[in-house]
Amino acid sequence: MIAVETVSIKNLYRHVGEEVTLQGWLYNLRSSGKIFFLIIRDGSGIVQGVLVKKETSTETWEKAKQLTQESSLRVRGVVREEPRSPGGFEIQLTDLEIIGIAEPYPISLKEHGVDFLAERRHLWIRTPRQSAILRIRAGIEHASRVFFHERDFILADAPIITPAACEGTTTLFEIDYHGEKAFLSQSGQLYNEANAMALGRMYCFGPTFRAEKSKTRRHLMEFWMLEAEAAFFDFEDNMRLQEDLVYHIVSHVLQHHRADLDILKRDIGRLEAIKLPFPRISYTDAVELLNSKGIEFKWGDDFGAPDETAISDHFDSPVFVHHFPVGIKAFYFKPDPDNPEVVLGADLLAPEGYGEIIGGGQRLDDLKLLEQRIEEHGLPQEAFEWYVDLRRYGTVPHSGFGLGIERTVSWLCGIEHIRETIPFPRTLYRIYP
Repeated sequence: MIAVETVSIKNLYRHVGEEVTLQGWLYNLRSSGKIFFLIIRDGSGIVQGVLVKKETSTETWEKAKQLTQESSLRVRGVVREEPRSPGGFEIQLTDLEIIGIAEPYPISLKEHGVDFLAERRHLWIRTPRQSAILRIRAGIEHASRVFFHERDFILADAPIITPAACEGTTTLFEIDYHGEKAFLSQSGQLYNEANAMALGRMYCFGPTFRAEKSKTRRHLMEFWMLEAEAAFFDFEDNMRLQEDLVYHIVSHVLQHHRADLDILKRDIGRLEAIKLPFPRISYTDAVELLNSKGIEFKWGDDFGAPDETAISDHFDSPVFVHHFPVGIKAFYFKPDPDNPEVVLGADLLAPEGYGEIIGGGQRLDDLKLLEQRIEEHGLPQEAFEWYVDLRRYGTVPHSGFGLGIERTVSWLCGIEHIRETIPFPRTLYRIYP
């Protein structure tokens, strides 16, 4: 094959009228007898290659006849605009090189059951829909990092193996750490607070683990959290940062992943309608809203998924629910000075029934009250001595939050189940592959 510039499918628009080389895998092959239509993917997108028998060599034509689904190949041809083709472009092929012929592929182009696909997740992610979701996920992560970098937040990673719980002991994965009891992290937040006292503004990004016996469409055993913490940040500062971050992410996805959203058939009008600032409703008013909708809900209870959906359905954009009862939030939340029955905490609920995507609030900065709350929650004092030290040595008002990557991906992609938002999901009873 004569060497010409090798390009990716996502960049074909830059090469209209030019001869290029493309390398990837065969997603589908159709033939009219004298023309082969090759649907090719390369990870960045899909494109149709057209091979006309009378315009190519016998050798190249015979090679095309050997191709099977997911065979790897390298092709050469001229890029042209074609609105009817995937991505709006196609390649008029002049040459074809087979790299590897695939065996009969287990995932055909027909419908398959969820269990069948989950067992073959390593192959399922090759499909255009799953690849589009993963590209959007990468875009969300990239946009988040840029957002924090531009605001002088410093990345400081938190440990995954920890000696204590962050949000209670009932959902911990316990491990043996050289004879000592340890746990997989539920959140980097406590360590983030320490890093914030050193760096001022910081964030971490990594996996977290919850051993929840849940099979809902919103839950994973292992998921990724983007968590920020800032010294001298109060409750209001914290909510403004959250809405700015989410708006930035939405804008980035709309600008850079329009083709992927099209593959997913996402109603982008719902995303384009999102404006700042986001609406806010207190927990108390949210309870009244639920009751007005005929949903029986008692003040002091925590919201379930149907409750969050009913609240968010009242708004066209993400909505903050704030000032939760002390009893349903973690020990580290700061009580409202004007009403100690509630805390300076807020959850951000995504619209369209996707539920909570961010939880956060102002942290307790009073030494005595923090020690009291640790005792009230029955937590081992010795495990939190280092955390209490943060109040002994230069305590300041500080706030932070955690954004769940998978739930954010679910919402922006408009997909039903969270298992599609991560390359290899860990759900209840499933750890393979």
